[in-house]
Amino acid sequence: MTTTLSDRYFARGRDFLGCKYPFMCGAMTWVSEPRLVSAVCNEGGFGCLAGGNSPVAILEQQIDQMRTLTDKPFAVNLVTLAPAYREHLELLKRKPVPYVIFAGGFPKDHDITMMKDTGAKVMCFASTHSIAARMIRWGADAIILEGTEAGGHIGQITLTVLLQQVLFTTDDVPVFVAGGITQGRMCAHLFMMGAAGVQLATRFAVAHESIAHDNFKDAIIRANARDAAATPQFDSRLPVVSVRALKNKGTDEFGHLQLDLLGKLERGEVTREAAQLQVETFWMGALRKAVIDGDVQRGSLMAGQSVGLVDKSESVHDIIMDLVNGTELELQRVRDVLCP
Repeated sequence: MTTTLSDRYFARGRDFLGCKYPFMCGAMTWVSEPRLVSAVCNEGGFGCLAGGNSPVAILEQQIDQMRTLTDKPFAVNLVTLAPAYREHLELLKRKPVPYVIFAGGFPKDHDITMMKDTGAKVMCFASTHSIAARMIRWGADAIILEGTEAGGHIGQITLTVLLQQVLFTTDDVPVFVAGGITQGRMCAHLFMMGAAGVQLATRFAVAHESIAHDNFKDAIIRANARDAAATPQFDSRLPVVSVRALKNKGTDEFGHLQLDLLGKLERGEVTREAAQLQVETFWMGALRKAVIDGDVQRGSLMAGQSVGLVDKSESVHDIIMDLVNGTELELQRVRDVLCP
């Protein structure tokens, strides 16, 4: 299908990302590894390797593998809360990549500068207007505006509000949007609002090329939107970033962990930093149980509310073509309504 109208709206994201279609596959720990990421890149989209809690040697191997699987640009996503975060930064200084995405917390301004000095373009997540403004002020080349509908680590504000607060008021850098998105028809309207591109994750998590266990994929496909719930923070003494995942026994165990850690904090048996690290360690381990081992009862089934719209596994090619065609058809429909 020709993309006559879409090309106009794809231009800014296409130029920034260096890809044919500005549809990003969000970085998912354990899922966004070279096979899936390279498939997205080779089909014209933009893929992101998940640094997450990867040992430095493994992340380095994955970067090398990416360069054998695709000649297209890709990103490495770094989680600022990860224990190996500083080592990941040093790795990317030694082995630069085209794009670096900071996630899971706020990077320091000197971290952004460090990555830009390697020649990388830097993208930062923003879940509030103030965070977006700060990241731009600190040198981010682009923003990924993520609503609370998304899966994994999330903020508290819906994409609907963030679009009005940030997308409508920001022209300095390209703004990509994420959270609860699966369909090209929806993407068309986001492009018309000014988005440079759109990020999806949950739909790609169940792609044929995803290494996620069949049990994990089946759970996502069967789930309803209301099944993807955000974890609460019980007490401000233990700040935790909310995580959206399908409710199961693992979700209950996380609640018990928070209560146990709060007790230890009260008794002085653990520092706040150590408690927060235990929280992140829990999520990384629980996520592996679900994605790799297929334990959908106790593992973490991180997913956005878009699970209610994901009802089958498809190839990366079919996903991207559906997004492209859906975007073009909706733009044509709107044109015909406005200019009959």
